[in-house]
Amino acid sequence: MIMKELFAQFKQNGVVQWLGVRRKRKEPMSIIDQVHFMEDVGIDGDRYKSNGVRQVTIIQREHLDAVASFLSIESLDPSLVRRNVVVEGINLLALKGKRFTMGEAILEYTGECHPCSRMEEALGVGGYNAMRGHGGITARIIKSGRVKIGDGVSVTGD
Repeated sequence: MIMKELFAQFKQNGVVQWLGVRRKRKEPMSIIDQVHFMEDVGIDGDRYKSNGVRQVTIIQREHLDAVASFLSIESLDPSLVRRNVVVEGINLLALKGKRFTMGEAILEYTGECHPCSRMEEALGVGGYNAMRGHGGITARIIKSGRVKIGDGVSVTGD
């Protein structure tokens, strides 16, 4: 099997587990059940609007578990890592170079979402290093649509 074929193989789709928006800089995340992704703009209700590559930040629940383990805590509140979406069941790094659906929206992988120095403040000593390699991805919104808890995440045929 050639690499291109391997990169296209997914055992299962992912599922949206958590949604949050940052209404103002440095304020706590607002946890929501559904949200509207706006094409080439960003997330309705989120302070960060851009026609660039960081319109949505996404992290895997499995990586939150890993970070919690590195910090010797039982679980990690997703709002502390300040990502917009938590998914489970799909490896986000495997979406590199791909477009994918999330609920009614279509997104495009734009890069990794590396931790910032605020992780040390939010997670305590070692928080930054615990997040390294586990910060998730950034995405651009290609097609507007509603996304809600329980929606699927899958690679498009594009």
